[in-house]
Formats: sequence, structure tokens, C-alpha cells
Amino acid sequence: MTASPAGGKNAGRSAARVGTWPDDAVPDAEIAAWLVQGDDRWLALAHRRWSHLVQAYAWRVLGDAREAEDVAQHVFVAAWRGRAGFRPDRGTLPAWLMGITRRKTADALSARTRRLELVAAAGRQRCDETVGGPEQVIDRIVTTRELALLPRVQRDVLALAYFADLTQVQIADRTGMPLGTVKSHARRGMQRLRLRVAAGAAESGY
Repeated sequence: MTASPAGGKNAGRSAARVGTWPDDAVPDAEIAAWLVQGDDRWLALAHRRWSHLVQAYAWRVLGDAREAEDVAQHVFVAAWRGRAGFRPDRGTLPAWLMGITRRKTADALSARTRRLELVAAAGRQRCDETVGGPEQVIDRIVTTRELALLPRVQRDVLALAYFADLTQVQIADRTGMPLGTVKSHARRGMQRLRLRVAAGAAESGY
């Protein structure tokens, strides 16, 4: 069967987009040029080339692998969106990316501080409220104990939802986390919480 002219043209464009080099053989200068030109091959290749460098720095500062991964995602998206600010004559692309990394890591630390302050304030507010009956007290104790066993960000999101009665939109607004990230942490946290509560009930014979 003879290929149509349109198909041949598309195939030619696809071949041109792939390029003639494997990823690890593309020079740094070429990747930097793609960024300046707005070539959409840049984001995926730059992430594969330098994400380990970005994540390693963020992990050393934050001490949390998941947060470091989130920072890395933000760094490369910010670099792509702010590519007009990259000047090859002023420094290398990795150095420019690390400058963004330091800023994004500092932002993550500030967001963590805000989350901790909100959780602490919510806990104080909850303690100041009427305690309620014995079943409510037990429920709060169990919930608090199980929350403490979750990964930190999931714990913070669910604590704000449970103790401060905040919606996911409000949590995103107050912590500075993207709404999608809040929803993801809330979903994973609730899944873990349900599994732990179910396992505890099974062990107790209920």
C-alpha cells in the first residue's frame, strides 16, 4: 500500500523531533538551545538529565523524599515557563536550574512552616471546644494516633481537614499547595488511614 503524502510528512516531522542523538549523547549546550528556542523536547530531556541533581539538593534540605520529588517537578515547570529569563552567556543551564531549585526549596520550607502552624492552631482550637461524650473522645484519640503514623504531608492535610474542618480548596489556599496535590495527599492518606483502622479492628476482633 502506498503511503499518503500527509502520512509521509507527519513521519518526517516525527523523525525530526526525535533527533539523531540518544538522550545521554545530547550536549548540554544543545539542550540549553532548545530551552531558549522554546522547543518542547526540552522539558522531558532536561528532567531526565538533571532531576537527580535537583532532588538530591531538595532532599538534603527538606529531609523528605516525597517533598523533594514535588520540588523537582516545580523546578522544571518553572524553568520552562520562565525560559525567557535564561541567559546562556551568564552561566550554564544546570547552574540556572539550581538557582531555581534553591528558591523552590525555600518555598517548600515556608509552606511546611505554615502547615505546622495551622495544624498546631487547629489542635489547640479543638482542645478548647467541648470535649463531648466518651465515644467522641475515643474517636478523636484513635484518629489522632493513626494520623501520627502517616507520612508528614498526608498527616498535615488530613489534620487540617479533621481538626480545623477545612475543605480541600481551603487547605490549598492556606498552605500554598496546589489543589491537585492536596487532593492526592488526602486520597492516599485516607486510604492508608482506612487500612490501618480496619487492621486494628480485625486484630481487636470487632
